[in-house]
Amino acid sequence: MSRIERRFSALRETGRAGLVTYLTAGDPDRETSARLFAGLAAAGADLIEIGMPFSDPMADGPAIQEAGQRALKQGMTLRRTLAMLRELRRSDQATPIVLMGYYNRYTVMGPRLSRAMRFAAGVDGVIIVDLPPEEDAELTFPARAAGLDVIRLATPTSDEQRLPLIVEQASGFIYYVAIAGITGTRSATSADVAAAVTRLRPFTPLPIAVGFGIRTAEQAAEVARAADAAVVAPHSSSASPSTWTPTTPLNPALSTPSSPMSGHWRRVCAVPAKRQSRNAFPSC
Repeated sequence: MSRIERRFSALRETGRAGLVTYLTAGDPDRETSARLFAGLAAAGADLIEIGMPFSDPMADGPAIQEAGQRALKQGMTLRRTLAMLRELRRSDQATPIVLMGYYNRYTVMGPRLSRAMRFAAGVDGVIIVDLPPEEDAELTFPARAAGLDVIRLATPTSDEQRLPLIVEQASGFIYYVAIAGITGTRSATSADVAAAVTRLRPFTPLPIAVGFGIRTAEQAAEVARAADAAVVAPHSSSASPSTWTPTTPLNPALSTPSSPMSGHWRRVCAVPAKRQSRNAFPSC
């Protein structure tokens, strides 16, 4: 059983949905980024999604585009991202880590990248945004052979004819993109998310995580009532204070009362016990 499977199994046993947090590797600089990733699990993240900075992130809105540009200007590369993850794994052997990015980053190293990510860096899964199921055999088979989950994307436009193809070789979980558009620009309604998750369930036994349209703690809590996990990018939501800039000192611990992110996630998790169910965040 992979780390991702173990984590979702544990979440089911405790009767709650998961919190997946996304940050761009190397933003605002490598040292700060490493401290942030090291603190995410203590701050309440059940899975960590790490964005590989890329010069042309077509699925991402302004906030993540700018995060990627800052990281690239600081010299962040794929190899340096994997090196940072190796350091993270030394202190955290339990939290699943998923790399999100674009196929260009994968083709730089080819199939050997799967082995490098799994065994050297401790990565558990990959999300390649711009690689459709019809064309992903070059990624899927080496990744699965190396023990990596390949997480497929479903969207509001994925119909009943296409969904079987999307889920066929997927593993880990299904990432439901809640809006038709780029990240951080608008949000889906809780009713739309609930309807979409209900529509997806018959097609796959895999957990369903919902992202792309979650910008507030309240929206994350609503998603948690319908899906198996909510995906939030703190640097493109209200998790970060409005005064935050790349030069603002960030608390590397994240779990301390002085951390605005920590307070944010405590608010996300504060679902009354009587309302807790399989799809609710815990009181934390």
